[in-house]
Amino acid sequence: MEGKVLCGASAEQLKYYFNPEFGRLPEAVQQELHDITVVMADRIGATFLMVFGKGGDLRLEVVPDEADFGYDEIETELQIRALQREKEELFGQLEAFYAAFIMGDAIG
Repeated sequence: MEGKVLCGASAEQLKYYFNPEFGRLPEAVQQELHDITVVMADRIGATFLMVFGKGGDLRLEVVPDEADFGYDEIETELQIRALQREKEELFGQLEAFYAAFIMGDAIG
């Protein structure tokens, strides 16, 4: 995994992580990210991450437990694509935020 983690959740460990570097995001957006990642981690039965790539693109990544032989890669991909369609506007706004405030801070 290469990039900057925005947030993530683990179904196995029942943990959620939000990168404090993104604390400038509105509380409502932070709550929505929490809800999205926790629900997705639970649905797919793996660790689900939202990661910004070096170019500022938001990627949805999955880290399955190696011992989980019931993990369904095809179903996971379908779940991710459905989420990308459903949250297209939010994800676009997050990419714009990242470009303006995170990448912009690094430049300036």
